[in-house]
Amino acid sequence: MPNLNTASTSATTYNNRMFVYEVEGLGNKSVAGVNADATRKVGRSFISVSYSRMNQEMQRILRLGGKIVAIHPAASFAAGDEA
Repeated sequence: MPNLNTASTSATTYNNRMFVYEVEGLGNKSVAGVNADATRKVGRSFISVSYSRMNQEMQRILRLGGKIVAIHPAASFAAGDEA
C-alpha cells in the first residue's frame, strides 16, 4: 500500500515554493494591478510569486511593459543573497 503522507507532503512543498521577480520599468501602481500609463515608471520593483503562478505573473509583467531582470528563490532572497 503506498504511503499517502509522502505524496501530500511533496504536493504541499510544490505549492509553497515562492520566488521573487526583480522587475525593471514598472510603476508602483502597475505592480498592484492598476493601469501602467497612470503612473511614472520606476527603476526596480520586487514581486513575490508562488511557483504555480510564475508563468501567469511573467506574462502579466511583460504585457505591462516591464522587463524581468532576475528571478530569485524567496528563501535565499530573504537571507540577503541577491547574486
